[in-house]
Amino acid sequence: MTPNEQFQPSVRYEEAAPGVVRIVLDRADRANAQDPAMLYELNAAFDRGAQDDDVRVMILSAEGRHFSSGHDLATEWTPGDHTPVGCWAGFDLAGAEGYMAVEEELFLGLCWRWRNIPKPMIAQVHGKVIGGGLMLIWPCDLIIASDDASFSDPVAAFGVNGIEYFAHAWELGARKAKELLFTGHPISADEAYRLGMVNHVVEREQLEEFTLEMATTIAERPTIGMKLAKQAVNQSIDAQGLWTALQAAFSLHHLGHSHNQQVFGLPGDPSGAEAVRRLSKMRPPEGPPGG
Repeated sequence: MTPNEQFQPSVRYEEAAPGVVRIVLDRADRANAQDPAMLYELNAAFDRGAQDDDVRVMILSAEGRHFSSGHDLATEWTPGDHTPVGCWAGFDLAGAEGYMAVEEELFLGLCWRWRNIPKPMIAQVHGKVIGGGLMLIWPCDLIIASDDASFSDPVAAFGVNGIEYFAHAWELGARKAKELLFTGHPISADEAYRLGMVNHVVEREQLEEFTLEMATTIAERPTIGMKLAKQAVNQSIDAQGLWTALQAAFSLHHLGHSHNQQVFGLPGDPSGAEAVRRLSKMRPPEGPPGG
């Protein structure tokens, strides 16, 4: 299958192996920063794979030097001409009402939707994953990282509690989640592996091959077994309160937006932009973590 023009220019959809599709973020000139068009194209690609009975596994990867630099701060955040996929509306309403509706649709709503796709999904990650980039990989079932990958959520510098899909404590554990959020400092692929966020760390040159080999192995399993296994694990996490916690953190996120709007006339503290740019240039510490 050749890349489908429907998902250009931000996302490619291609057959990687029998039963395996690769969905590729293709906005390398912006370090795969997300805008509404990319998110809706990505959602359409995931929907296509989910609804194709010949597709058993989906891989999410990215072109360019970095997997994703997060939200594109230069874009206008609104669904625009795209058809919403969630049940929220009122995106153009004044004040917190409209802003919360937009972010529920584009961020929390899409992430939760992807997390519940009943097929195995593997994130193939390299380079930097900053802020909103985590919202693309955390809904996936497995994460394979190259040895040059790093992960950070520096957006508390904008005066909010973190990215909108607030799964930090589940992905990293409570204390490391707090450190990540309080400092904004990146963690390495090796430390992410030690914390249980990443399944495997491989050399950059082996990343695509290793990920595809795992995907083809999974694709050989009965689809019903994969669906039920995924649902069973997800339900065990749901029983711990993940969805309730995500919604609570999302509400706090919008308390932060409302505060900033009153103080600065903007949804985020404007000093955060420079702080995030500075933090995005940091490299995770070398050697064993914890020193």
